[in-house]
Amino acid sequence: MSSFVVCHQAWNGMLGLSASSFFSSSLPGARVLGRSASREGVWGRRLCSCGIYGVRNWMAAEPVEDRRMGRRAAVLASDTGEEAELTRSRSFLSVRAEEDLLACIRMEAEAGKLPSNVASGLEELYNNYRNAVLQSGDPKASEIILSNMSAAFDRILLDVEDPFVFSPYHKAIREPFDYYMFGQNYIRPLVDFSRSYVGNISLFYDMEEILRQGHNIVLMSNHQTEADPAIIALLLERKLPHLAEKMIFVAGDRVLIDPLCKPFSMGRNLLCVYSKKHMFDDPELAEMKRIANTKSLKELAMLLRTGSNIIWIAPSGGRDRPDPVTGDWYPVEKAIGERRTIAYSGVGLSVAPETSFSEITDGCVNPEKAKDAFSQALYDSVLEQYDTLKSAIYGHKGINASNSMIALSQPFQ
Repeated sequence: MSSFVVCHQAWNGMLGLSASSFFSSSLPGARVLGRSASREGVWGRRLCSCGIYGVRNWMAAEPVEDRRMGRRAAVLASDTGEEAELTRSRSFLSVRAEEDLLACIRMEAEAGKLPSNVASGLEELYNNYRNAVLQSGDPKASEIILSNMSAAFDRILLDVEDPFVFSPYHKAIREPFDYYMFGQNYIRPLVDFSRSYVGNISLFYDMEEILRQGHNIVLMSNHQTEADPAIIALLLERKLPHLAEKMIFVAGDRVLIDPLCKPFSMGRNLLCVYSKKHMFDDPELAEMKRIANTKSLKELAMLLRTGSNIIWIAPSGGRDRPDPVTGDWYPVEKAIGERRTIAYSGVGLSVAPETSFSEITDGCVNPEKAKDAFSQALYDSVLEQYDTLKSAIYGHKGINASNSMIALSQPFQ
């Protein structure tokens, strides 16, 4: 059995750090035990740590290689097969200019199809996305912005009109509309790939081989933005497309009910859960949440028995933000409908060699001490990787930020 840890930082100052770990069992029915909190620990046999550093945005618009088509093209979020769907109102897809798009938002709001708070959120999202993509300097930025935002607004309106309900285990919707590629192409223009790096890519190759052998992998990670899954996939998709597309994310209810987020969630493999912290926010819903979580745990057990699954968990239960005084990163909660702060930036992802639970906890007198020792070891490993990625991206050292433990590369080039 082997294991890794992944810490995901997302973009331009919106990134944070927390321990994460990867557990791979030699048996298909692997189990990860322990409370899910970023510093409380995860019980397993062997794990490793990994860090992600990234940008603070939602989309990426630059001509990129279409991996499926084998060509260079400005890949748009709308190029994902919506023409195969049943006919319905497609007002956003008919716009040809920014003014038309904004006018369409107001028209749909006045017609009662968009709630006022959603309509205002769409306008704000458009302005933030536009400004971020323009930072890329892409000569086709205006075309990409309009196409991607039209497709996003079309998907959001569709869900407002006919809300999608996630099952306990949601498989990414790839047809007739490919929500996975929609999310990838929407985030892609926000990533400055020339300033992005992957640490220890060889260990990601090891993960793919472990999956091929029928073993399971559990990644324990921090959580920065709703774009985390897309960032992970964008950095790995060229060399490791299977790993990028197969990953299953444990998702809280916020990304399953926020109308601006749901279309992107629909393109990911998700295990849907309700936070224990908020189980009784509405006492009338507590039993429903408990039953839903029980179903999700049963789905998880089934996945682990089946084998060859890679599952991502953010044990802190929320997205990290910097403390305004100390600068330290910690998980905080945001209300549904929060502002989307977007920027164009480099991103980073790194994984450390496997960490032995038995070696680290040898000599601990009780389980609590063992969990604390193991969590601290993982956290320290993630911090080391984060600092390396930070030095490469924001310290402008690039590949030269590599050290004896972390070898940086750009496998997406």
